[in-house]
Amino acid sequence: MCAVRPSACRAPFTTRARAGSPACAVGDEGDAVRDIATVIGRRLGLPVESVPQENFGPLGPIFAMDQPASSAHTRDVLGWQPTHPGLLEDLENVQR
Repeated sequence: MCAVRPSACRAPFTTRARAGSPACAVGDEGDAVRDIATVIGRRLGLPVESVPQENFGPLGPIFAMDQPASSAHTRDVLGWQPTHPGLLEDLENVQR
C-alpha cells in the first residue's frame, strides 16, 4: 500500500479525504518487473534474462507476479496529479 502522510501535504490536499484513508501517489500505472529489470540491465550494460521464480527463494512469488499500483483513487478524491517522471523514465535518466 502506498501512503501519503498528511503532515507532508498542503492543507487543501488533506481536507478532501477522510483522515487516515490511504492515498497512492504514483504517476505510473503498473510497470512490470520485467520492464524495470530491462531498463536497469540496459543502463548497467548487463544482460537481462528470465529466470525461474525459485531462484529468488521466498521472494520468488512476489517477483513473479506483477503488482500494479494505481493512483486513480488519489487523483479522483484528492485532485492530485503527478508532476515528476515515472519510474521507467527516471531509471533511464539516472546519472552514474
